[in-house]
Amino acid sequence: MSQQYPPPGPGFGPPPPQYAPAPPPHAAPQQPPPYAPAPQQPPPYAQAPQQAYAPAPSQPAAEGPDFLAVDKRNAVVVDASGVAFESSGLSIEFRWPEIRSVHYQASPSGKALMVAVIHVDGRFFECVVEAKSRSRLQEWFPQLAWVLGHYRPVG
Repeated sequence: MSQQYPPPGPGFGPPPPQYAPAPPPHAAPQQPPPYAPAPQQPPPYAQAPQQAYAPAPSQPAAEGPDFLAVDKRNAVVVDASGVAFESSGLSIEFRWPEIRSVHYQASPSGKALMVAVIHVDGRFFECVVEAKSRSRLQEWFPQLAWVLGHYRPVG
């Protein structure tokens, strides 16, 4: 009996199913099951291909403003869906309902933007994006403030 898993949701999805243990090295090799004979005639009508999962619903383009800060290794995106961090090839997305608050400031060196997301369960996530220049960093602050204010108004 095979177990059916629901289609993966946003994020990393469910863990993979457990695999059967490998046979011991001294066990005799098993013969693979024989293949079914090829059908002599094609079916009288075309059959739709079977899919393992239902097709994912297409998501409409997010409406509203967005913010993007990128350097060689890291990125911060704030848009209608929430906040996303990418750090050295790893990414994590936070949807607005799971975000308690978003904080940002300049790094102590004054050359990078530090953005932190506080999850509703209290966990803290941070991403640091190096600006090419201090003037670019200063451009990011009002842009980020405006976009965050659009999606998370204060009061």
